[in-house]
Amino acid sequence: MSFMSKVYTSAVVIIPPENVWTPIQEIRKIHDQKINRWMPHVNLFYPFRPINELNNLEKDFHKTCRQINSFEISLKIFNYFHHGHQRYTIWLNPEPANLIIELQEKLLKIVPDCNDVNKHKNGFTPHLSLGQIFGKKELRSILEKLQNQWEELTFILNSIFFISREKNKSSKFHIEKKIALQKLI
Repeated sequence: MSFMSKVYTSAVVIIPPENVWTPIQEIRKIHDQKINRWMPHVNLFYPFRPINELNNLEKDFHKTCRQINSFEISLKIFNYFHHGHQRYTIWLNPEPANLIIELQEKLLKIVPDCNDVNKHKNGFTPHLSLGQIFGKKELRSILEKLQNQWEELTFILNSIFFISREKNKSSKFHIEKKIALQKLI
């Protein structure tokens, strides 16, 4: 198997439907430096293959996704990653995480070299990033406030997306391909 190149201008993601974006975007407006680059999303693969390779991958992704049932995702628990030096990323934990991990594992067989999100200390951790925080005291305060005010969001995961952006600092990701899962719900 030959391995292709990977770029930071494409990804494979879960995107919640726009009708649940408002409370997510309200948090991101305050905390997320990347709100103008990324839509609300959960990365499955990032970095990913260049845009000119997406058409070749689409068929294999469709074939695998047709064997995976749609399922409901719930966004109700906040969490964080610690990056050292009092820097944190806050995020929502999409549940059931095990089904997202299984989905990613099945798709990883198509692009085994695109495993960057699996190389973290705890392996692949599905998450929907909400922003960056500096300071442990600030982190605790913000997480407590967010959790207390949050109302659980749910949506049906019935598609994944290939997204891409131009190779410049101000470019935004946009959807290139929508790939449906098996619909049972």
